Amino acid sequence: MPSKRPAVPPAEAPATNPLALDEQLCFAVYSTMLSLNKVYRGLLRDLDLTYLQYLVMLVLWEKDSVNVSEICKRLALETTTLTPLLKRLEARGLIQRVRSASDERQVIVSLTTEGRAMHKKARALPACVAEAMALEPQDIGNLRDQLLALRSNLDRNA
Repeated sequence: MPSKRPAVPPAEAPATNPLALDEQLCFAVYSTMLSLNKVYRGLLRDLDLTYLQYLVMLVLWEKDSVNVSEICKRLALETTTLTPLLKRLEARGLIQRVRSASDERQVIVSLTTEGRAMHKKARALPACVAEAMALEPQDIGNLRDQLLALRSNLDRNA
């Protein structure tokens, strides 16, 4: 008759520290954004744009002549952050700001000829960023979708 072996409990995985920096999703997102900004900084140098200025230009390349509040909403920025960016873009001749004729409280931001021309120079940027990510296009799309869903959930629960 075979002898029974005593039951050996399975080895436990080492406990993780829930407050360890490397365990924090917020830090993974934050540090990834810092790295992404480094990539953009190098790519945007030729256009002489900061990352936030580039985001403003993206909004305007999608839809020209929008009011400041719409840009703020699209970029999740306060007007106190956006206004100095717009002033610098205007000083460079890329945009113009004009008070709305129908509502003096609204400022309409439009591309200049130079701002529209910059769009052609910027077309290669997304492919360069994708190359730096070293991910398949489908994986980049999936990651973006997951981040957008995460942002939506966080906004809803904030």
